[in-house]
Amino acid sequence: MSANSSDPLLRRLRRLDVCAVSDALDRLKLGGQVTGLRQESGDRRIAGRAITVLLGTGSPPPGPPRHLCTAAIEQSDDETVIVVEQRSGVEAGCWGGLLTLGAMQRNVAGVVADGPVRDIDEARGYDFPIFTNRLTSLTARGRVVEKDTNVPVRIGDVTVNARDYVIADRSAVIFIAVENIEAVLEAAEEIVAKEAAMSKAILAGGRLSDVLGGNYEHMLDEARK
Repeated sequence: MSANSSDPLLRRLRRLDVCAVSDALDRLKLGGQVTGLRQESGDRRIAGRAITVLLGTGSPPPGPPRHLCTAAIEQSDDETVIVVEQRSGVEAGCWGGLLTLGAMQRNVAGVVADGPVRDIDEARGYDFPIFTNRLTSLTARGRVVEKDTNVPVRIGDVTVNARDYVIADRSAVIFIAVENIEAVLEAAEEIVAKEAAMSKAILAGGRLSDVLGGNYEHMLDEARK
């Protein structure tokens, strides 16, 4: 994943790891962490801006028939993470192989899905990052439809809005509201700097209990100073 971005805040987010961002959210008493979504394909951390897709049962919205998630892909670029909610209770894929191929053509950073994903071996073959809580072979056809794009969706216990910031690796998926991103970045960058100093002290032969006991245990409190 390239660190280059036209969004300076996204450039900063891409330099961080998920656990540092999670600690920053704790420090600020904010939520946004979702820990039940496994990285089922791809071998890298992703970060970007959310384009959201809401799937469900029943009839699709009025208008010409449209395959689920295609509108999201067509709006995407290399700063996009597509975020899909498929919590209908019906086992049916909310993402699949042809969608993966289309997303790769738009250089999409990755996909986060609360719901079943199919064709995962294809995604693994492409090394395309997908985070999900379930896998399936069952098609969406005749089971679920796309309700809307770029509307609020629910991922785990977090409500995600279009254009929210997303960062994900094997530890967790984290969503950050636009109004909180600058404060979260500042806190996370400070935490990373403190941890780098502690790592240096450990490598220099510092006593582990001194380094971690005096610094690490109070690091989030100290970050407020």
